[in-house]
Amino acid sequence: MTGDARQEILRAARTIAVVGLSPKPERPSHQVAQYLRRAGYRIVPVNPGHAVILGEPSYPSLTAAAREHAIDIVDVFRRSECAGAVVDEAIRVRPRPRLIWLQQGVVDDAAAERAAAAGIPFVMDRCIMVDHQLLEV
Repeated sequence: MTGDARQEILRAARTIAVVGLSPKPERPSHQVAQYLRRAGYRIVPVNPGHAVILGEPSYPSLTAAAREHAIDIVDVFRRSECAGAVVDEAIRVRPRPRLIWLQQGVVDDAAAERAAAAGIPFVMDRCIMVDHQLLEV
């Protein structure tokens, strides 16, 4: 996916589900989600271990979150070996997200192929916060 295409989706998106969002302020997922919220996005936490994160209800799964929110971007903060299952779930939810984003250090080429086959743009091994900071406003 080109930088221009990523920027276009980031500009149009309103709701980002953050899978693996930690309630701990020192964790990258927490810091990125806080940044995105300050940038104007609605953050939907997905973490089965917590009821509330960043003052928002936390959902046990992406499927549960998608029942209540139209999710534009799925941002994944899970280990590479766990990311494929999240991508498969993102492919199944309706409406489908406009973009699946695996954070920096998270790589799953097979999941990228499945997302492409489903027609969902896919980013991996990049930080959504860094890309957002590069937006030409």
